Amino acid sequence: MLGTTFLLAIRSIARHKLRSFLTTLGIIIGVAAVVTMVTLGQATTAAVQKSIASLGTNVLQVRPGQGFGRGGGGPRPPDFKPEDVEAIANQIAGVTAVAPQAQSTGTAIYEGANWSTTINGTTSAYFDVQPWPLTSGRYFTTIEEQAGKAVCIVGSTVAKNLFNGGEAIGTRIRLGGISCDVIGTLSTRGQAGFGGDQDDVVIMPIKTVQRRFTGSRDIRLMLVGVDEAYSTAVVQSSIEDLLRERRNINGSKEDDFNIFDTKQISDTLTGTTTLLTGIVTAVAAISLLVGGIGIMNIMLVSVTERTREIGIRLAIGAVAREVLLQFLVEAVALSCLGGVIGLVIAQIAVVSLAPVMKVSFLFVPQINVIAFAISALIGVVFGYFPARRAASLNPIDALRHE
Repeated sequence: MLGTTFLLAIRSIARHKLRSFLTTLGIIIGVAAVVTMVTLGQATTAAVQKSIASLGTNVLQVRPGQGFGRGGGGPRPPDFKPEDVEAIANQIAGVTAVAPQAQSTGTAIYEGANWSTTINGTTSAYFDVQPWPLTSGRYFTTIEEQAGKAVCIVGSTVAKNLFNGGEAIGTRIRLGGISCDVIGTLSTRGQAGFGGDQDDVVIMPIKTVQRRFTGSRDIRLMLVGVDEAYSTAVVQSSIEDLLRERRNINGSKEDDFNIFDTKQISDTLTGTTTLLTGIVTAVAAISLLVGGIGIMNIMLVSVTERTREIGIRLAIGAVAREVLLQFLVEAVALSCLGGVIGLVIAQIAVVSLAPVMKVSFLFVPQINVIAFAISALIGVVFGYFPARRAASLNPIDALRHE
């Protein structure tokens, strides 16, 4: 009986193709919007987590100032000194390594090619704190680091623009006012979660950058690796106490430095992305409600148009339950049809928008199944009242209907 009822529902939908399509339009838009928003939201969250993970796990970033900038309108807070690096490495329990950084900018030149990039001076501890595999070559040695040798490791963006796929190892590039031997090329990391190309960098020994570019021993950033057996919060608190003492910050005076936990940054960005995705999805879900009302409206019209047909069925022996099932199946079929079309449109939208948003295509089976199930449920909820009305018709009155 259910097969016959389903066949009758499909025939009824096929008789009014345009009306059926317009009826399901709200469901189509709602399902497509919800699935697209949730999928792109999760893809963005995954991209953010991947970018933050590339900065290293269990890593604390220590900077001068009260934020990513110096904060406020007062004088610039003093930078860190090499002695601060040594103090954190030697006096704080749970610290595996401390990588100081001194940064500058310059133009890298090789033969006829040139590229403006970031010059990052650091120590070999940098690659321990946040591992960054090489595609070729080697890292600089402790001897080269201590001697301030003019050796460099280039990011993939720099290598692409300078060497255009050619061999970089063993070449000599001009960087600012010095010549630098390329000893390694880094693997690709991509865009950072908070913007910027992580691969647009040249890494050199910190003493080389300090002597040739910055002209001072000042350190603008320290990356602190934390042992997994220790709580990053406890280590962070210990570093804060140590730096306050070393920088003569007493009493209730505010810190003139800040410490960021990469995990906290990841959680904050992920939470923000999830919240925004939820808000947009909730707005898009209103289309599903509108689509359900549209289905109920058309089904009521259909009951009115087919009153005589219903009367004939009841008169020749059909029970009210069979009539109710017929119209309910028709409403569910309409809603499911809209759900399927909406899912197809959503996948096309995700495939099209993912490259624009610079995120990877992500197929989320759970949200697709849930969206389709909700579309079917809408058919049941909003189709029940018209179906109930059809089943409650009096056969004699229905036969008299013109």
